[in-house]
Parts: sequence; structure tokens; C-alpha cells
Amino acid sequence: MNEILLELAKQKVEDPRVLINGVAKRATELARGARPLVPIAPGETVNWLDVALREVAEGKIEILTQSQAAS
Repeated sequence: MNEILLELAKQKVEDPRVLINGVAKRATELARGARPLVPIAPGETVNWLDVALREVAEGKIEILTQSQAAS
């Protein structure tokens, strides 16, 4: 896991438990064939956790708690 991406993603999602669960869920979606929302260079070794963290850090996806989603 890329520490720089983790720090950037932490700025978007304050609760580390919510961030971890959301990124893990998104990484699973990517591993199962979901299209990444950030560019991946041809030939680049893909780490789905890093891709998911990058999506959060760049604001491509937003991770919400259940209470935020219900509002």
C-alpha cells in the first residue's frame, strides 16, 4: 500500500475504519472487473488497493458512513 496515497485519502475520510472498509470494498470491485476511475499506465503493475486509495484521494469516489448516506 502506498503511504502517500493513504495520507491523501485520510484527508478526504476522517474515520480510519470507514476509510479502510470503503477502500477494501472498492479494491474488491476493481479486482472483480470494475472499471478504474483513474488512469492506469499500460504495463503498470496494478495494486487494486492503491488504485482505490487514488480514487478517494482524487475525489473520484466518496466514502460515506451509513448515517451520511441516509441523510
